[in-house]
Amino acid sequence: MYERLLKTIGNLGAPKILIAGDFMLDVYTYGDAERISPEAPVPILKVTHSESRGGGAASVAAALAALGAVPVCVGVLGRDANGSALKEKLAATGADISGLCEMGDRPTTSKQRLIGLAQHRHKQQLMRIDLESADPLPADLREMVLSKYREALKRVEIVCLQDYDKGLLSASVCREMIRLGKEAGLRVLVDPALGRDYSKYAGATVLTPNRHETAAAVGFDVRDAADAAKAARRLLDTLKLDAVAITLDKDGVYLGTKDLTELVPARVRNVYDVTGAGDVVLATLAVSLAADDDYLTAAHLANLAAGVEIEKFGAATVGVSEMIHEIAGQYGANNVKLRPLDSLMAEIDRRRSQGQTIVFTNGCFDVIHRGHIEYLQFCKAQGDVVVVGLNSDGSVHALKGPDRPINNQYDRAAVLSGLETVDFLTIFDDPSVLGLVKKIKPDVIVKGSDWGSKEGVVGWDFVESYGGKVLLAPLVKGKSSTATIEKIKTIQAEAS
Repeated sequence: MYERLLKTIGNLGAPKILIAGDFMLDVYTYGDAERISPEAPVPILKVTHSESRGGGAASVAAALAALGAVPVCVGVLGRDANGSALKEKLAATGADISGLCEMGDRPTTSKQRLIGLAQHRHKQQLMRIDLESADPLPADLREMVLSKYREALKRVEIVCLQDYDKGLLSASVCREMIRLGKEAGLRVLVDPALGRDYSKYAGATVLTPNRHETAAAVGFDVRDAADAAKAARRLLDTLKLDAVAITLDKDGVYLGTKDLTELVPARVRNVYDVTGAGDVVLATLAVSLAADDDYLTAAHLANLAAGVEIEKFGAATVGVSEMIHEIAGQYGANNVKLRPLDSLMAEIDRRRSQGQTIVFTNGCFDVIHRGHIEYLQFCKAQGDVVVVGLNSDGSVHALKGPDRPINNQYDRAAVLSGLETVDFLTIFDDPSVLGLVKKIKPDVIVKGSDWGSKEGVVGWDFVESYGGKVLLAPLVKGKSSTATIEKIKTIQAEAS
């Protein structure tokens, strides 16, 4: 299972995935709560800062983008400041927001959470303030949404419906969206709302209810795997689904299909906040299935992603590098080299405490050649642990042009992971590597001799400020990814 999961997560690609449903803005207002008000028995919140994130269908969109997909959004926002803020956040993830309709007399659904910080660090939600309208959409707006949905179906690979019962996915609209999606030859995944009547989801491909939602829909408690199996069978039969994935919080995910019933167990975790776990499950299933994954592998990945998400505060996303690290940890392959930054820093701190020398370099490493091999051998000769900062696909595109990279960031990471000279990698997206250098604080930083002098190396003065060294590695003449790519292009042109 380890190799299958790792192969799948490394080949997700960038599918376009339609997400239709209730788009919300989550606002978190943080402050110190150190005393009780003299006016009433309530804590006083001394505000320190605020932040906002996408909620509901917007949380699914963010989760899709974090896994490399392109979310195509269809829904309704108010013509208000919260709606504008939410569109900005979605656009920043690379989402297509052309399918979001505005309504002047309907507020953008928002949830403001007041978060007290005990001793300035322990987060505790004190109150939630909701601004919303769950009234059914007027007929003209409903038709506009369906028109946007029909148009979006032409350019996506799979469909997600996220129902929070805020008025968009009425029975008629939900049935029509499922019908249109299936008619277009697409799979339709639905995260349902809490309710007793699930007939509006009939004909969907996959349903992803949680334990409480499942119990309400089938009319009995879902306490264990036997209950989940019974509930899954009832939902499959009555709603004519291909699969149902029941999320069972601490117990994992129960997958039911025509041919398979299996509990995918969760490992014991320090749960911080379950907000957004269902959104991550829906997104991970969608991206996995879009990559032609089977239901069981997709369920395993979704279960792992949800486990990572609940260890974070609020509705959070889970990236591919985090998934790779989680897969390695859960399946006993703790020697995985590609690490998210938090995990990498923990490993660096451990190695440094043992007196090991940390060597850092960075680059695109797009088409590996002899020059790369000798360069990394030079790096390894300078210390005990070689850490490579690998430019993300987006940063390579900005540096090298629209035709680069040739290989995506996870393929490039896989090749580097196969080299004995590389101990750890982390992918960074910032235009400058300086922030990463300041985090890692290497003992030695290495760049190629084409930088001219150490003063041309980003972060050289920072590294030398604490006694670190900056070294320039000799390069193999005539060897570069660009030269290799140009030679291939020339051969192809001559052959044609």
